[in-house]
Amino acid sequence: MKKIRRLIRFHGYVQGVGFRWRAMQAANAAGATGWVRNEEDGSVLMEIQGTEEQIDSVVQTIRKSIYIDIRNIKAVTIPVIENERSFEVKDSWWF
Repeated sequence: MKKIRRLIRFHGYVQGVGFRWRAMQAANAAGATGWVRNEEDGSVLMEIQGTEEQIDSVVQTIRKSIYIDIRNIKAVTIPVIENERSFEVKDSWWF
């Protein structure tokens, strides 16, 4: 199966509700790699790499999470990063 990488920005009630930790758990369970971080504008930015099915699984798991209320998702496909091995929670961009 072909690996892809997506840059995804989530808008809504997505900060202060465990979004990043839930994303990491879902990515690890699905076997996806990448990172997630909070943005100054209140959104959450994620780069995620895996198959289309793995990425869809992660997004659906986050969507179903209690307290998280995603109002809008913007996603673009970006180049795959070879040899990436894990998914991590990054510090917010302003730290």
